[in-house]
Amino acid sequence: MTRDRPRLSGTNLERAADHNQRVTLHAIRVGSALTRVELAHITGLTAPAIANITKRLLQDGLIEEAGQRRGGRGQPPTRLVVRRDACYAIGINVDRDHVTLVLVDFAGQTLSRKSEEIDFALPGDVQAFYRRSVRAMLKSAEVEASQLVGVGVAVPDDLGSVELPGRPAAYAEWESADFAALFAQPFALPVFVENDAAAAASGEMQLGLGQRYGNFFYILLSSGLGGGFVSDGVYARGAHGRSGELGFMLAPDENGQREQVQRLVSLSGLAEHLGGDGLKLDAVLRRGELAPEARASVERWIERAARRLCTPLDAINCLIDPAVVLIGGRLPSGLLELLASRANALIGAATNAPSVARVERAALSEDAPAVGAAILPFSHFLLPKPGALWKAPAAADGAVRVGA
Repeated sequence: MTRDRPRLSGTNLERAADHNQRVTLHAIRVGSALTRVELAHITGLTAPAIANITKRLLQDGLIEEAGQRRGGRGQPPTRLVVRRDACYAIGINVDRDHVTLVLVDFAGQTLSRKSEEIDFALPGDVQAFYRRSVRAMLKSAEVEASQLVGVGVAVPDDLGSVELPGRPAAYAEWESADFAALFAQPFALPVFVENDAAAAASGEMQLGLGQRYGNFFYILLSSGLGGGFVSDGVYARGAHGRSGELGFMLAPDENGQREQVQRLVSLSGLAEHLGGDGLKLDAVLRRGELAPEARASVERWIERAARRLCTPLDAINCLIDPAVVLIGGRLPSGLLELLASRANALIGAATNAPSVARVERAALSEDAPAVGAAILPFSHFLLPKPGALWKAPAAADGAVRVGA
């Protein structure tokens, strides 16, 4: 069966039971503290089914009771919450200008973080960074390696082949990189690989503003520019797994010449812009107070970037009609908010779309791809997945490409 044809195969009671348990567990994660009555209402399952499922989750150590909710008549109902220490996962974001590593608990809280600014790090560089960092991160968080369920990797599509300023020829090594081998040591853990924008959008869906919006478009401003669309709480990949690639869209520059949006709207584009003013990107990313000349240069870039974003934003509003457009990435939050504000002002005057979604800074901004990557092992083993009720193909050896 080809990828773009609907999958209509049936299911069995075992798979349905597993799916119901995953849905219930996810509802508790999202709701923070819910009673069994609330869970039955949210999931549509019967009270006896919820009672059996929560009993299993308690026995498995995935949830715990967190006191009783008072205020009504009779015996107050018991609230249920996820156990933060039920399990842990590692998330890695590999980009063209940095590598970020996070350790995340089952509730999605980042317990330890390490990041290095490395321009065009090769696979061997990333492997060395991971191996020298991960044990110390576990030790600082008092987490045992046996409590880890997997490693998630967020990486841009075509990492080694997309033309961006300064890309060395050796960077093409990423096109044949074996991610399972890269992260095989020091712990033998399953490895899950996802596009960085998709990971960021998924992280936002589970831990950020996705709790408020079921339909949103996510813009990830990193070394390049990526995007992802969440529809009714499900990440929409497209027929070839490449939906949301707004960085490759063509838009007119200041001279009316068409070029890829990410040539300007990206950290690479910002670095090139700053270089024209004799400034360095590091000064902007340090998150301190900018010197007046740096501030003026960044504000000029924000104006240019907001205008360039009008083309993809117009397409997003006309074709997708999201409730909101969220923008995140490694740009400091204050600058992301300025970019969102200016884009809102410009797109409102430039589009004929029947509805215009507001652009807002994402709740998980800087580390969204790494945190979203860390959630991948949880999603695979414990949380609801699209197609969970369909017959799944046999698992392949090596790293799992989530979007494949």
